[in-house]
Amino acid sequence: MHRPVILTRPIAQAEPLAGRIRALGREVEVLPLLEISPLPDQAPLRNVLASLATYHLVAFVSPNAIDAAFAHIASWPEGLRAAVVGEGSRQALLAKGVPTSQIASPADPAHSDTEHLLQVLDLPALRGARVLLVRGESGRELMADSFRAAGAEVTLLPAYRRAVPELTPALAQRLPALLAADADWIITSSEALRGLAGLLRQLNNANLVASMQHQHLIVPHSRIADTAREMGCQNVTLTGSGDERVLAALQSRP
Repeated sequence: MHRPVILTRPIAQAEPLAGRIRALGREVEVLPLLEISPLPDQAPLRNVLASLATYHLVAFVSPNAIDAAFAHIASWPEGLRAAVVGEGSRQALLAKGVPTSQIASPADPAHSDTEHLLQVLDLPALRGARVLLVRGESGRELMADSFRAAGAEVTLLPAYRRAVPELTPALAQRLPALLAADADWIITSSEALRGLAGLLRQLNNANLVASMQHQHLIVPHSRIADTAREMGCQNVTLTGSGDERVLAALQSRP
């Protein structure tokens, strides 16, 4: 009998992958470990995006950033370059009509992160150029700092808000039940994994933390794998970016 699959993506991105996993005959539990919400005041986002064509490069940190931005983008400016760190974001831009020739992403989907994106960008060409970085209210500073170091004029554009869910009575009951099973957990961000650890600490049960450390984690990025191991999780499968690789990892499991 197959292990259940715990899919921890934000709810908006979870269902397409959940459907594909169910098509493999696997039981799926969707457990969003990050809640994504729009910013209360959309005016700053809308105002900056109104001048989108004046930028040399627009970088998106996630599919959530793309979804939030394209609520205010009628059409992508001709010739404008976009940059993304993961295959999910690249596919999201393609679905929005951005030509593949205008999208920069890491050459190897197994290393989908800022460091590998920077390797494929022509950073010297950004000197004096305007670069827009669309992200959540907070995030890693490496991309912005690297663009600035190259001499670019960087605009940071918060596009959405993310937060670990509150530990409600229902969630307090659900987490121990999920951890009681030998499951495959799909973890798609370090922040979500740290949030899960925080929720378990609130339950004040060391056995639950130990149970989490023995679960099988499927992660798309090496940074998440490093976070998992730092937290004591040893059964970690690194797939690389993209749903196809996640599905392949699940199919390779007995």
